[in-house]
Amino acid sequence: MDSLTQIVLGAACGEAVLGKKIGNKALLFGAIGGTIPDLDVFIGSLLHKNEIDAMLFHRGFMHSILFSVLAAFLLGWLVHKLYDRGKRLDTTTQKDWISLFFWSLFTHPILDCFTPYGTQLFAPFSNYRVAFNNIAVADLLYTTPFLLCMIILMFFNRQNNTRRLWLKLGIGISSAYMIFTIFNKLHIDNVFETSLAEQNITYQRFSAQPSILNNILWYGIAETETNYQVAFYSLLDKSNQFSEWRTISKKRLLNTHYDSDIECLSWFSNHYYNVQELDNGEFIYNDLRYPLVKTREGYKSVFNLKLYESEGRLDMKPFEPEMEDFSFTMSALWERLKGK
Repeated sequence: MDSLTQIVLGAACGEAVLGKKIGNKALLFGAIGGTIPDLDVFIGSLLHKNEIDAMLFHRGFMHSILFSVLAAFLLGWLVHKLYDRGKRLDTTTQKDWISLFFWSLFTHPILDCFTPYGTQLFAPFSNYRVAFNNIAVADLLYTTPFLLCMIILMFFNRQNNTRRLWLKLGIGISSAYMIFTIFNKLHIDNVFETSLAEQNITYQRFSAQPSILNNILWYGIAETETNYQVAFYSLLDKSNQFSEWRTISKKRLLNTHYDSDIECLSWFSNHYYNVQELDNGEFIYNDLRYPLVKTREGYKSVFNLKLYESEGRLDMKPFEPEMEDFSFTMSALWERLKGK
């Protein structure tokens, strides 16, 4: 999920493990641990000149179970050596620090698995991207109560049991909401499958995921033999079915010179994509896993990548979300969320 949410979850892990021993410093170290996996964005840019390769590095090995274990031992040993000295000698153990970093690192990719982006949890042994699609990358109802609870507990002494109560509330409320989104996802899948049948759409597979910042408005995409069929559904809709159906082309790049790069991008988007060739020789790669957004020019893919040829391969321009008029797009999202 988004960086703020990962910081909050990491801080909660730090508090759970070392809060009673070192107080608010446990929140800080937990937040650092919860941030580390996302540093692969910067490391990928350093390791790869090609922007496609750099993007594909994200949510790879640094989001795996193996990395969580290895990094926990390394960071636990290092921080214990640096922290447990002088007046703080024998206040913590190496086991405490290994535990703190393991839980703050491990919960990061686990949380990411619930989003549509996909997380290589089993790297380097498998490049399978785990994506349960039950919560958006950013969801205010998950993050806000959790964040407030973490802020409130900071004002209590580390030995005060009220501090523990607020920790339990933060974890409990966010976990309860996550469980709700899982059951909601199962419900939405059933609604989409029924809607496809009512539309007489013969499909090969389908996927449904929530729109940004909420778990009320959902987007469904079904792949047929010749195209994609997409639609929207809000829990507040009067009818219990997806509507606003649109047909999207399955046009894909046929130039075999770029097959390997397109195949990598196809894997990244779980093969829900199409490619448009521009007049200037560049290409637009539309990742169709994510909901279309409404703009003044009509509905567009929010996650589109501008590709161009460089040194015999495809490369990518810096990603910019397809929202020329952000206020208009968010207003349209809110109006559709309220139901029809």
